[in-house]
Amino acid sequence: MKKRSNLPRLLCFLMVIIAAIGLVGCGSKTKEEPENKSDNTADTAASAAVETKFGNIEITDKPKRIVALGWGDAETALALGVEPVGASDWLAYGGEGVGPWLEGAYQTAPTILGTMELDYEQIAALEPDLILDVRSSGDQERYNRLAEIAPTIGVPEGGDSYLTSYQQQVQMIAKAIGKEAEGEQLLQDIDAAFEKARTDYPQFAGKTVAVGAYTSEGWGAYVNGDARVDFMTELGFTNKEEIEKQANGAFYIKVADEQLELLDADLTVVLPIWVETKEVTGNVLYQKIPSVADGRSLIIEGDYANAFSSGTAPSLLWAIEQLPTMLDKALKGGE
Repeated sequence: MKKRSNLPRLLCFLMVIIAAIGLVGCGSKTKEEPENKSDNTADTAASAAVETKFGNIEITDKPKRIVALGWGDAETALALGVEPVGASDWLAYGGEGVGPWLEGAYQTAPTILGTMELDYEQIAALEPDLILDVRSSGDQERYNRLAEIAPTIGVPEGGDSYLTSYQQQVQMIAKAIGKEAEGEQLLQDIDAAFEKARTDYPQFAGKTVAVGAYTSEGWGAYVNGDARVDFMTELGFTNKEEIEKQANGAFYIKVADEQLELLDADLTVVLPIWVETKEVTGNVLYQKIPSVADGRSLIIEGDYANAFSSGTAPSLLWAIEQLPTMLDKALKGGE
């Protein structure tokens, strides 16, 4: 698999604890413009009110300078045909801060901003008229400081700790920027892509899966509500019940070395985070997991891991095209 450079320590850690391309053309597109080019302003959002954890946020004017800070918020805005002037690069892609599924989507590269630790003066200097922080921590102090700069679309109710679903992310951003029809189409495209994948791979239905991660902190497993597990369940898999029983309201559980068989399932998927892949494949305990020993396991890394983890609308569409073939091969024992 294609492999990118190592992720910064903090971002890799965040991948653990938190949780394609059907770009909608802008109205001003000319015949000479590429199909996937986006506009840098939103359509008129006439008196749009977006419900958030922090109350209804009124958007009365057409946003022209959007800053996207939440996990995947910039990708979502781009997929809806609007270019943020400032954006957070959560997965340290570099450049314009987006994955290969959105390569060339910007006409003007954004100013790349921080992620968890924000430079509020830098954000204010961009003179935004709308801030997107839809998939984020939901921290009140962070919201308050951003709201002092510009109207801010924070997390929805229940979206704390990066648990905003991709559906909520698309709907909230689409409403804020006056692109609701495009947002609905984008969600329909994803539904159709998952439906096609389920039809193409009926063998996934009812099979158990364990989605784990290995970092310098040790082993862990994701549970329902996390983008990675949700991706697998949309394909027809069922997250292993024994893992779900330990969730206790969390979306990621730690797995001790002596409990590693918890990752045994019809299919075991593991993401190496902050470590080299060989630290997983060369781990004797990992090799002893029955499904791994039987070849029914898959290491997901590089762009595939980023798409799998991002859980944004464009990355999902890309991942749905890329991953099912790999998953099918692994489910068959790596034939």
